[in-house]
Amino acid sequence: MIPVIALVGRPNVGKSTLFNRLTRSRDALVADFPGLTRDRQYGQGRVGGKPYILIDTGGISGDETGIDAAMARQSLLAIDEADIVLFLVDARAGLTAADESIATYLRQNGKQAHLVVNKLDGLDPDMALAEFYSLAMNAPYQIAAAHNRGVTGMISDLLEAVDSEEDDDAALLAHPEDAEQEGTEQEGTEQESDGTESDQRPARDLKIGVIGRPNVGKSTLVNRILGEERVVVFDQPGTTRDAISIPFERNGKGYTLVDTAGIRRRKNVSETAEKFSIVKTLQSIRECNVAVMVMDARTGLVEQDLHLLDFVLESGRALVLAINKWDGMTQDDKQAIKQDIERRLGFVDYADIHFISALHGTGVGNVFKSIEKAYASATTHWSTNRLTNLLIDAVAEHQPPVTQGRRIKLRYAHQGGVNPPIIVVHGNQTNRLPDNYKRYLMNTFRKVLKVRGTPMRFEFRSGENPFDPNHKDSREAAKARQLRKTKEARDERRKRR
Repeated sequence: MIPVIALVGRPNVGKSTLFNRLTRSRDALVADFPGLTRDRQYGQGRVGGKPYILIDTGGISGDETGIDAAMARQSLLAIDEADIVLFLVDARAGLTAADESIATYLRQNGKQAHLVVNKLDGLDPDMALAEFYSLAMNAPYQIAAAHNRGVTGMISDLLEAVDSEEDDDAALLAHPEDAEQEGTEQEGTEQESDGTESDQRPARDLKIGVIGRPNVGKSTLVNRILGEERVVVFDQPGTTRDAISIPFERNGKGYTLVDTAGIRRRKNVSETAEKFSIVKTLQSIRECNVAVMVMDARTGLVEQDLHLLDFVLESGRALVLAINKWDGMTQDDKQAIKQDIERRLGFVDYADIHFISALHGTGVGNVFKSIEKAYASATTHWSTNRLTNLLIDAVAEHQPPVTQGRRIKLRYAHQGGVNPPIIVVHGNQTNRLPDNYKRYLMNTFRKVLKVRGTPMRFEFRSGENPFDPNHKDSREAAKARQLRKTKEARDERRKRR
């Protein structure tokens, strides 16, 4: 069994810093002010060949209201699903009432919790630890997560304890007479084992990024797809501050859903933490397979939507458009939005558009169908023979123009990459091919190959066909042979003289 370890504690005690240390990543945003982490963030780590799953949580203070209450619920959910809880406290701030409340909650729920005193660098350990013994927990682990002191020893000790417990369970099950006496415990162990096996998901080969401006309903859509309150939803812009990666399974296939922070106009961004969250959102777009762009039907399209779509297009990501908050709108407003979309989003006309209500679930199921279709189109492979025949048919239907007295010739095509699909077309004078003819070829290939939901990129290269017997290399070789014969004949004449 791979142990699940949750990091809990007050805000700003160093949970995200410890998370990054234990996962050897920078997945969790870190800043020197409380409340930065709001959602459960999952990561994987390994020490000495022993793997574990880690959960970073938002801070719990005990007097939460508003969005802080939603954050606290996420932390309590993490405690419930964890095998081990690491309860972090701040040595510099000392013991607080919130620390005592968290310790009481952990005891009442019977969780295997370990006290971790962080930020001990530069302090006298004995004096700093003294007041925390009143929490009546285990002997505390002493660490400085920011400097990686005591972290490896702590996690190694915890994993060894887990291994010892598993060995004891295995010994118990090896003796039927003991197992009969402890039938209830055996049943519990078997159930736990079954649950662990069900969590062994297949390789996650489709990464979905949910993107958009703040407060358009991204987190609500993520929760609707997952069927649970997995990320914090609150009616204020900027609720999500980090890119939260969530693995899940659907119809036996593995996925990773990424809830991202909303991106505002640059002039409105002033906080350093928000700047970092925007960077992580843009990075998530580049790394995802399919981007689901969520827009607000009630505010309509704005310039920031177009800028973000342009970034998705430049990144070459497959795209699905979700126009959210469609419920409750009048028919006139709906028609106006549709006309505006048709007029302004022609540059992403390859993407499926869905009018949905993430809050009520209307139309969400169709979004996932478009995600699958877009990913399939983005990763399809076509043979050189098929692409070349398609090119020949397109040229026969509509010839390239004549330039400088010579007609541009397009000879063959092959695939140069996927996600997005890249079609490489070879010919002569391709640098003189006009844009309207390039668009004609792209539209023809997209229609015939049934490509939907992903941009296509065409590269045009001038040169000879290497499969042609009159290829440049063949002609140059013939010239070289002729030169050698001429030289040999000249040398022979000189000898005769």
